[in-house]
Amino acid sequence: MKASFIAAINQICSEKNVKPDQVIDAVKQAISTAYRKDYGNKEQEIRVDLEEGRDEPVILLVKEVVEEVENDNFEISLKDAQKINADAEEGDEITIDVTPEGYGRIAAQAAKQVVLQKLQEAEKQSLYDMFKDREHELLTATVTKVEPNWVTLEIEGMTVSMPWREQIPGEHYYTGKRIRVFLDTVELTGKGPQLRISRTNPGLVRKLLELEIPEVRNEDVEIMAIARDAGFRSKVAVSSKDPRIDPIGACVGQKGVRIQAVMDEINGERVDMIEWSEDPIRLISTALQPAAISAVIIVNDSEHVDEEGRKVKKRAAVFVEEAQRPMAIGRKGQNIRLATDLTSYELDMYNYEELPAFKAKLAELRGEEVTVVELDEDGEVIGQGAEGSEGAEGAEVDEGKTTVKPRSAKKAEPKKKEDTEGTEDSEVTEEAPADTQ
Repeated sequence: MKASFIAAINQICSEKNVKPDQVIDAVKQAISTAYRKDYGNKEQEIRVDLEEGRDEPVILLVKEVVEEVENDNFEISLKDAQKINADAEEGDEITIDVTPEGYGRIAAQAAKQVVLQKLQEAEKQSLYDMFKDREHELLTATVTKVEPNWVTLEIEGMTVSMPWREQIPGEHYYTGKRIRVFLDTVELTGKGPQLRISRTNPGLVRKLLELEIPEVRNEDVEIMAIARDAGFRSKVAVSSKDPRIDPIGACVGQKGVRIQAVMDEINGERVDMIEWSEDPIRLISTALQPAAISAVIIVNDSEHVDEEGRKVKKRAAVFVEEAQRPMAIGRKGQNIRLATDLTSYELDMYNYEELPAFKAKLAELRGEEVTVVELDEDGEVIGQGAEGSEGAEGAEVDEGKTTVKPRSAKKAEPKKKEDTEGTEDSEVTEEAPADTQ
């Protein structure tokens, strides 16, 4: 091969992001295909040598030395083989130079399309190899084109499209804007590697937290669960095995600088950090903040398949005061939906006044007593009741069971003077000391 040929290969490798060996193999295969078409047939085994210092390729026909020739396309008799190579023996493989005169120019023209096709395949494979081990990573992209339903991005020399469903609602994109995207999956298709990128995947929040917070990156603080409503709000549950580290404080940072950097990257989306708990009651209460939860009943504490083959999810009933209900549910159900995703429990919301009837009905269906866990305004457990519906009213539980603090003994929600519903609560409050002694 001439130096100019090698330089051309190196240029192609640089432009197409492929290896030199791939280009050379593509050229050899293209020339052998062209030779079979013009001078030989498909059964022949053709090898191409690109010898250093030669202007044209060397085309070799490969045949096996046999005693009796049955197919002269790939077999040659021992007598004929020894004319080419005196040392040839039966069973050897012999190569015959069959390069046509002036075939370099003809081969170049005939093999052009094959070379281009092979280069495209090599480029696709090279891109796939580049990204296949980087799934679930954070990538930096540059916006190159904005359309109504698509945004075209450039990621490390590769053009990728991001559909509207993977875009953060309300985010403005413009040519030249640099953004971070989450690489979900990489697939090799007939059109080349397909990168599925996203700005709405919860993994984006996780990777941004790892990027901005050293404690998360070093695994001193562990992200246990993420629930996200892209463009509006995310809830992230974190924990730390090191008692010296406050997981929430580490993530928020001094004056909120760390969490603010994450929110700025996702178009101002609010990110709430909560502390993870292995206790489902405490986790559910914390996940529904800022609403104050009055009581929780775990209806089903594990996923299973029932007798009819239906999947039964984990489920909990949450009871709140009427004034807390809108906050617990959130706008368009956002708060309870995120809490459901975060805790993996299907959460059913009820008014606190419905607790006795709900507990009695559930006890009837189960044929056993139902445990009710009551919480104070800080989400701390203040008692458990498991007998009839009296536990919800705050009566003393007999037979050595835990005494339940009356709900009315909690700090009452501010009410208007004309609200007359607080009368009964006031009466219970006065009797509370006698009941709890």
